[in-house]
Amino acid sequence: MRMIVIPLTAALLAAAGAGPALSTTTTGPTQPIYSRADAIKQTVFVEVEGVDSDRDGKNDRVAADFLRPKETETGLKVPIIMESSPYYAGIDGSIPNHKVDVDENGNPLPGVLAAETKTAVETFPGYYDNYFVPRGYAVARVESLGSGRSTGCPTVGDAQESAGPKAVIDWLNGRAKGFDAAGNPVSAPWSTGSVGMIGVSYNGTLPNQVAATGVEGLKTIVPIAAISSWYDYYRANGGVLAPGGYQGEDVDVMAKAVLTRAGKEICAPVMDEFTATQDRISGDYSDFWAARDFLHNADKVKASVFLVHGLNDWNVKTKQAAQWWEALSRRDVPRKIWLHQGGHADPFNVRTVEWLRQLHLWFDHWLHGIDTGIMNEPRADVEIGPGQWGQHASWPLPGAHPVKLWLGSSSRLGLLPRPLSSRESFVDQKTRTAEQLVESAPSPDPNRLAYLTSALPTDVRISGTPSVSVRASLKDGASPYLTALLVDYGTDTRANGRLVNTGQTYCYGQAVPGESGCTSLYRHGTASAPYKIVSRGWIDVRNRHKADNTQPIKPGRAYTFRWDFQAQDYVFKKGHKIGLVLISTDHDYTLRYPEGTKVEVTPGLSSLELPVVFGRLS
Repeated sequence: MRMIVIPLTAALLAAAGAGPALSTTTTGPTQPIYSRADAIKQTVFVEVEGVDSDRDGKNDRVAADFLRPKETETGLKVPIIMESSPYYAGIDGSIPNHKVDVDENGNPLPGVLAAETKTAVETFPGYYDNYFVPRGYAVARVESLGSGRSTGCPTVGDAQESAGPKAVIDWLNGRAKGFDAAGNPVSAPWSTGSVGMIGVSYNGTLPNQVAATGVEGLKTIVPIAAISSWYDYYRANGGVLAPGGYQGEDVDVMAKAVLTRAGKEICAPVMDEFTATQDRISGDYSDFWAARDFLHNADKVKASVFLVHGLNDWNVKTKQAAQWWEALSRRDVPRKIWLHQGGHADPFNVRTVEWLRQLHLWFDHWLHGIDTGIMNEPRADVEIGPGQWGQHASWPLPGAHPVKLWLGSSSRLGLLPRPLSSRESFVDQKTRTAEQLVESAPSPDPNRLAYLTSALPTDVRISGTPSVSVRASLKDGASPYLTALLVDYGTDTRANGRLVNTGQTYCYGQAVPGESGCTSLYRHGTASAPYKIVSRGWIDVRNRHKADNTQPIKPGRAYTFRWDFQAQDYVFKKGHKIGLVLISTDHDYTLRYPEGTKVEVTPGLSSLELPVVFGRLS
């Protein structure tokens, strides 16, 4: 996962309403009456009671930096906005990713991928402190176990990792021990005990983790581009899967990369255990993954949740947000959601003024106890096109209903089942990307099958999680993967308002070389056949019944395989065609088994199901 650090300019703060100091009010939002320049910085080492992740016989400790108004020295009590992270000391960029080209048994072939290098992050470089300290908040930055000045070892997603920031919340509420750099005990008489956690990517995942402990004092969380199940970050329906842009990364790679504490050699046994237990052969869900699945403890969440995710985030994919949102909805947790058209990004970059307005009102409501009216606003903000936001009662949008499209021979996709359609087949390969396989549809291709609707008579909006059911057999090869691609085919596919030109990638309306510096959201092959891959879904066919149970298939025998796509909210425009493309190996995401698996599909017994809000499909 990539942590994004955002410099806050004076112009943006002015646009957001952070001007000269104003008088306080008891009836409206907090005002910037405290000096950021005079704020007090304090470092505390908090003891994590009962956690000894490095097995040295002592309780681990986490380092926490606090920035708070100077008036807290003379009796002012303030709530705390906390960002916990394993990235503050940078990462070890020498850790190689796993090999993804494997033999017929799933064992890695020679060749490695390099990990990304992240440099250390300056303390308090972002906008939380600039915006909220003047408004009567403290801001905390907590280093994860095994990183920076903390002791212990990174354990990526489990209860030990959660215990680090949880201990800081306990300390702020007088329930844990804290020490200064000299080892002297310190307390937090300036704390109201009310804490809100926020962050992007890994920093946004930790709020989910800690909220799932039910810790008292955590009043709200704002998880942005965050994980709700680490299994669904590195696996999918029984298959080993990479986060977008990080092919070959896995839990052990992540743990070793964020292991930046002094004397990190003590953590070698813990790192070795990750490699031994994460299982890159079967990809099955196991106790290892259950310990890193926060959905199991969603019933413990007491904090309100303001969830934010990019609909084009292929690093932390949209399933992470959708399943967490659903679990919270079932328990009626106070909640709000933002879904934007960006990728793995902070909404500050997407909709600055409105983001700061809502975030400010949200924190004031949940941490200061001010009735700001934020809970009376619509629950869901969804960006359906560049800068085109709508507010809705919830998400998926009310009224979304499942519509089934049936596959037919000759690349047809329609509302009527075609049970007599002839069987069709393709042969798996591992060098061509999904984009290369998609671009020539509906023309035949030996390495994929493509099924397209006729031109849509109206706009069609989907909201929720599509799924696919495919009747197929596999033989003559080793790959256990089936990959489904939901594709928008049309002549005016756009990137943030600009027509996509051959050979260009666009990022917020600006052409960039290749994919450097941003997520490639819109791509195409030729000027006459533009497309966008709207969503993807993967399954290891050996896990056709359950993600935790591998059952070999009989070569040549037909089975019905059902699996989900990544959640989406998307409008297929009038005149476009909806496409379903079936492949086996997804070059940029799955393991790459030896080529040659023949996949034979029975179209008449196969279907695509879409959560349609409005529009006609024929």
